[in-house]
Amino acid sequence: MNNKHIMVVENLQTYYRTRLKEHVYAVDGVSFELEEGKVLGIAGESGCGKSTLALSLMAFYFPPLHFKVGSILIDGVDVMKLPYEKLRTQVLGEKIAYIPQAAMNALNPTKRIIRFIEDIFHEHRPKMSKIQVYQMVSERFKSLNLPPRVLEAFPNELSGGMKQRTVIAISTLMNPTILIADEPTSALDVTSQKVVMSMLKKLMEKGYVKSMIFITHELPLLVHIADDIMVMYAGEIVERGKAKDVIFDPIHPYSKALMNAIIVPEKDIKNQKLASIPGAPPNLKKVLRGCRFLERCRYRSDSCVSINVDKISEMKHPSRTYRCIFDIDTLQEMYKKESQSDGR
Repeated sequence: MNNKHIMVVENLQTYYRTRLKEHVYAVDGVSFELEEGKVLGIAGESGCGKSTLALSLMAFYFPPLHFKVGSILIDGVDVMKLPYEKLRTQVLGEKIAYIPQAAMNALNPTKRIIRFIEDIFHEHRPKMSKIQVYQMVSERFKSLNLPPRVLEAFPNELSGGMKQRTVIAISTLMNPTILIADEPTSALDVTSQKVVMSMLKKLMEKGYVKSMIFITHELPLLVHIADDIMVMYAGEIVERGKAKDVIFDPIHPYSKALMNAIIVPEKDIKNQKLASIPGAPPNLKKVLRGCRFLERCRYRSDSCVSINVDKISEMKHPSRTYRCIFDIDTLQEMYKKESQSDGR
């Protein structure tokens, strides 16, 4: 088994600074490793910090997003310590690439696709001629089942699904070590979603990218592509484990609530009662004490309220890590009793 960590993130803290000079810590103390050849899924509801984490990992900060502390190592190099120009030309697109959440709007509407691509190669491969660029890109698009006509088209001439696939193909032209896909299937119909998922898998199979971080609010979607899953809540990682373990046997109360709030066709869980998560995420402008899921958790105790957040350690289990003061046996017993009382 290949255990090479091509990305190592330690205690990453990033925040938004409002016009009133308030700091909103959307990513607060996140640490994880990404193995070569693996797909890491990141799940959580809207506003939990997923997209901010994706932008933060690019080490390319624009106001109002700011970096506070932490390290982001890619192939052993801390990209946060690199000069701006070296980061822009030698890391972004080359080592790590990003598919934005609104990917369909990422293309320049006034340029044909091939002209847009030529601008990219002008920055990263300035010695390549336009003919060489066209030949290389044509072969890449063909290998990803994108028709050659796409290169001569304007963005408005393409369907939503085709634009999404085109942006994905463009993002990986430099064969980046890591690809971050932020909600790549959102706003697409089911058929287009399947095509996009198939394309992302093909990128890995063909070696165009070595590893991937796949971000979504649809936790069950990750079982079809991710090797491991991290569940994020209020700027923190609250659980991590193998994809099937986290989806079919969630440990953290938030992961459990997130799964119960989604309609899932999988036969093992499709008969479970659909439930909402009461309340709203905490205000990240405030200094938070205790568990961040506290106010919305039906299993909370007095200890969850009084304990200082710094003392909530990440409890370890052979197959996963989670952030809760209760041990696994206690949590599973509570889930079992609740299921029996609900008749599930």
